[in-house]
Amino acid sequence: MRHYPLVRNRYLISIDAVGLVLAAALAYALCMGSLGVGLDSYKVVLVFALLAIPVKLLVFAATGLYRRIWSYASVAELERIIGGLVIATLCAAVVGELVIPFLKLGSHSVPLPILAIDSLLTGAFIITPRLFFRIRTWHGQQRRRNDDVRAIIVGAGAAGQMIAKELLTNPKMGLYPVAFVDDDERKANHRLNDIPVLGTIADIGKVAHERDAGALVIAIPSAPGSLTRRVVQAASDAGLKTRTLPPLSDVLSGRASPSSLRDVQIEDLLRREPVQTDLAAVRNLGKGRTVLVTGAGGSIGSELCRQLAQLEPAMLVILGHGENSIFDIQAELRTSHPGVPVVPVIADIRDAQRMHAIFDDCRPYAVFHAAAHKHVPLMEENVVEAITNNIHGTTNVVNAAIDAGVEHFVLISTDKAVRPTSVMGATKRLAERVVQHAAVAHGRNFVSVRFGNVLGSRGSVVPTFFRQIRAGGPVTVTHPEMRRYFMTIPESVQLVLQAGTLGLGGEVFVLDMGEPVRIVDLATDLIRLCGFEPGKDIDVHFTGIRPGEKLYEEMFFHEEHAVPTNHPKLLRAKKAGIPDGLMRRIDRLVAATDTSEEEELREMLVALVPDFQREATGSDYTARDVIQLRRTGDFRANNAS
Repeated sequence: MRHYPLVRNRYLISIDAVGLVLAAALAYALCMGSLGVGLDSYKVVLVFALLAIPVKLLVFAATGLYRRIWSYASVAELERIIGGLVIATLCAAVVGELVIPFLKLGSHSVPLPILAIDSLLTGAFIITPRLFFRIRTWHGQQRRRNDDVRAIIVGAGAAGQMIAKELLTNPKMGLYPVAFVDDDERKANHRLNDIPVLGTIADIGKVAHERDAGALVIAIPSAPGSLTRRVVQAASDAGLKTRTLPPLSDVLSGRASPSSLRDVQIEDLLRREPVQTDLAAVRNLGKGRTVLVTGAGGSIGSELCRQLAQLEPAMLVILGHGENSIFDIQAELRTSHPGVPVVPVIADIRDAQRMHAIFDDCRPYAVFHAAAHKHVPLMEENVVEAITNNIHGTTNVVNAAIDAGVEHFVLISTDKAVRPTSVMGATKRLAERVVQHAAVAHGRNFVSVRFGNVLGSRGSVVPTFFRQIRAGGPVTVTHPEMRRYFMTIPESVQLVLQAGTLGLGGEVFVLDMGEPVRIVDLATDLIRLCGFEPGKDIDVHFTGIRPGEKLYEEMFFHEEHAVPTNHPKLLRAKKAGIPDGLMRRIDRLVAATDTSEEEELREMLVALVPDFQREATGSDYTARDVIQLRRTGDFRANNAS
């Protein structure tokens, strides 16, 4: 049976009716014998009550006071009450001062003191039962929450207030807020949602002990990674389980709710200031145009597809060699962006004839080339695959793009192309040269974007560490001084799109990825995020540098110089000259993959990339040193001693 609002609130209507009668009677009783109100006003007030009370009830119904669940009332309901009371008071005044004299229902109008007191008492009688329902519900919730985990909220701002209210009113979250901490000392000893602000982040341990807390919530959506690391470390020392809000980028994109909580992730520990994108320029790159993405099923390629779909392209062509990954991203895009025509294409970029046929058919305006072999150790053992895919495949895609009149072409490159020590890095360096040559020779806006490691990409270090932690360890790190640049997939792709709008032809853009991160620090942070202690619950083993790896990645080589762009997170590498006959030599290298041994191919790569060099491998370090490493920050000194 359907319960209509007025039927559901019939008891509240009855209570209001009785209250309105009492308000009129008390108003008359309080004024009788004073303020010029005598017995002769009795009949007038009685008529006023008979007329005004139904009018007031109708006003309250019209303003929605009987369509609210008062057990969960908030500021919005208070505003509704005030609005209804103001209108009801005005209507009652009209009845008492104009209607009764005009219809000659009394000897005179209702005295103003009675009208004034009646309006005040009406407010009291209307608010009191609703407040009672709200308080009763609140106390009932608190009595039922004895088993909830007591939580400290970091950040006594708007987000903290929102989270506190959500935790107080939603028992399903299993957390009960007992204190705030905030580094803004002006908020100390104040209360927010009746919850005290008891100190700063440095006081988390003390506050947790005093309040018997078992969890901590980071309510700062834009918190940089340095702050998040500090909070997580303090929470870990205090034995608190840490939850956090999603980043602002996820909230704004609709991927997460502003009040949704999740476990702290490694991306939070490395988070920087949100990337600011020139949305107008990027939108012109895709809106109403055909855009093609190679490697569309990969980590970078699929995120490119997601962000390009938001630009409302006329057609989005998703090209990849693996049918399963293309099927997955196609299904996702058709669900999230049903109005965008998505064309899946299964093809190998090493097939030049197939590439030309595809480009001739769809005639893309912009192409994002993300298809590549990227794993350094694997490519050391599969040199032919690295050359044919990363170099020959890129050449095929570039040539097809030139013939099809593509206006914008962006190659996804890597910091491993700078002074490469691996086959993969050398082949990506030559892929950059292929794009640069085409841009100069044909006057096209073809560019490369070079960046480091992407958090969470398939086969990257973070998923590998998580898999090792789930298996009980050990977590394997190649070398205690191994450092890498990291970015999240969404922010990397935002900058790739931005670079596509800034290029004039042949440039290599480099993403500002902040400071490099020691891989061992990353490993121990992940172990703690999983609730374990490095060296105690999960061991860390050093395995030695693998073939083709180097300790530090660089973003430029000796012929290049960093030039600022209009975007603070993008640098432009000054163009290096293209050696004469480079493309002929690249063609000979590709042709040699049919007949030459891998060592011969390596020698040809060295000849084409003069600063391609191999570094020694191995490690003199053992697993027991990892805790001391994190504690001192200077591994070599402690190991030497």
